[in-house]
Amino acid sequence: MDYKDYYAVLGVPKTASADEIKAAYRKLVRKYHPDVSKEADADAKTKELNEAYGVLGDPEKRAAYDELGSAQYRQAEGGGFRPPPDWGAGFESFGGADSDFFQDLFAHVGGARRRGFQMRGDDSHAVIEIALQDAYQGASRTISLRVPEADEHGRVITRQRTLNVTIPKGVTEGQQLRLAGQGQPGSGGAPAGDLYLEIRFAEDRRFRVEGRDVYQTVPVAPWEAALGAGIEVGTPSGRVSVTIPPDSQGGRKLRLKGRGIPGTAAAPAGDLYLLLDIALPPASTPQARALYEQMARELRFNPRQGL
Repeated sequence: MDYKDYYAVLGVPKTASADEIKAAYRKLVRKYHPDVSKEADADAKTKELNEAYGVLGDPEKRAAYDELGSAQYRQAEGGGFRPPPDWGAGFESFGGADSDFFQDLFAHVGGARRRGFQMRGDDSHAVIEIALQDAYQGASRTISLRVPEADEHGRVITRQRTLNVTIPKGVTEGQQLRLAGQGQPGSGGAPAGDLYLEIRFAEDRRFRVEGRDVYQTVPVAPWEAALGAGIEVGTPSGRVSVTIPPDSQGGRKLRLKGRGIPGTAAAPAGDLYLLLDIALPPASTPQARALYEQMARELRFNPRQGL
């Protein structure tokens, strides 16, 4: 039996973390995907990558494999590789194809230890875009995902999947929704991984979101700002009545407590902040011009005083 260096196959050092190993595997398996790769040995390379990741991607298998990594075991009499007599003690048995180097190792230390190969599927990650209003009310969405999967020959292919997703009330930007068992399928009857959907709010020029607090610009007429007024404003949670205090300036911030993104058991509701933006009526008619001219004469207002 020839020793197989799975770390070299994946191009990672022996000190690589689990995430680094997974990243290297995914990068290479995409490169040699039989549907896109022009490499003559794409199929064989993909099989080799799957075999290497099947061992290094499993903590217990990796530990057993690392135990064999010592050079003293690599060359047995005749140039081949044989594991030490006591190798395999303390590890669960691992199953798989007969051509699998790792399986052959366990065959050397006792074929009765072999069992069916099992490995939980990888978790999958995707982004789902929703309107801010969906975070206030909750929603349901149907999404389609192109998911890479290994076929019966070990080749990575992509299949389209459709899922119905419930968006809970009170979600925030960047939050991840976990759909148990909707990730990559497991091997040998092992459970599938989970699917994580990251929440992203669709761009809406009316709103800015910081955590659970929401900021909304509200245009007001000059006389509403100067004299004070009661106005109605359409907010993400519906129309609300708001009192504009007299002598308000542009940029004034009115806080509506608890009208931000709704709270959950783990976090209180955010606040809604209304930012006043004084909108000037156009001087496009003789009457409008006359009013502006009257204000210019009588108000003695200089907005640049102090500059």
